[in-house]
Amino acid sequence: MSQTKPAGVIDVVAASRLAGEILDEVEQAVVGKRSELALMLCGVLAGGHVLLEDLPGLGKTLAARSFAQTLGLEFRRAQFTPDLLPADLTGSFVFDQRSAEFVFRRGPLFTGLLLADEINRTPPKTQAALLEAMQERQVTVEGETFVLDAPFHVLATANPVEYEGTYRLPEAQLDRFLLRIGFGYPTPDEEWEVLSRRMERRSESQQLNPVVDPATLLAMQAAVETVVIDEGVARYCIELAGATRSHRQLQLGVSPRGTLALSLCARAFAVVSGRDFVIPEDVKAVAPSVLAHRITVKPELWLSAASCDAVVQEILASVPTPTAEERGSR
Repeated sequence: MSQTKPAGVIDVVAASRLAGEILDEVEQAVVGKRSELALMLCGVLAGGHVLLEDLPGLGKTLAARSFAQTLGLEFRRAQFTPDLLPADLTGSFVFDQRSAEFVFRRGPLFTGLLLADEINRTPPKTQAALLEAMQERQVTVEGETFVLDAPFHVLATANPVEYEGTYRLPEAQLDRFLLRIGFGYPTPDEEWEVLSRRMERRSESQQLNPVVDPATLLAMQAAVETVVIDEGVARYCIELAGATRSHRQLQLGVSPRGTLALSLCARAFAVVSGRDFVIPEDVKAVAPSVLAHRITVKPELWLSAASCDAVVQEILASVPTPTAEERGSR
């Protein structure tokens, strides 16, 4: 199976300019969430997958569809329901009477960007069907492996666990998501802007223009790999992850995969910010979205005010930020 080839080499300056254009275009549909959209874009530029967890009606699905349009990716949507089967995602072999043999019929996983809508409304068995695709970029059905074209990204939406009719995502599934992001309610002015645009548009749907194509997106992802992260900043990422493993309120801390995710997202955030090197503020900007879903609060504290997000904020406040001398002057 052929894969999309990068369209030449894109440096960090060009990648940053394109990132700004992508965010500007997405903001034509999603109002007042620039920082959250920037984090979503960081997840894509880092080559990962993003989990959007919030209450219904706050723009999660709209944001995912808008990114698919602006990134020029083939887009498919899978609506996760309690009766969804793994084969409904991966595809299955069906008998072709004309050729008298079984042929593979691809499922919605074979796309550039998959919107896994309300992913936690389906049982863990079906959620696990995504694991191989998200980690290995391939699908195995009845012993035969099918490689997914690049780029391949999953933008999943989820309602809060406390919401009726939801299943808790397994830790292994959560760990495959590079970031977890919540939008929250808009301000009154932002909500008025949403209403105003809808009345002017006189249509529920909104079509955005593609800013890049799949080949350009791959080149932008390659530019992220050229971003420099000094040893002092890299050790800062390690210290933040290490602090979660010894925190008094946590049962489960961040794994080395989480440390790698933190440094990679910080590099992507540097690109979005127009720099070819990482500063501690980049790490701080992405840390809550990268780390909070990878830790677990002790069961005896579930009824208290302790939360994963609060713990990450406490760790960010307590772990010393590396000085310019420690990270090397630029």
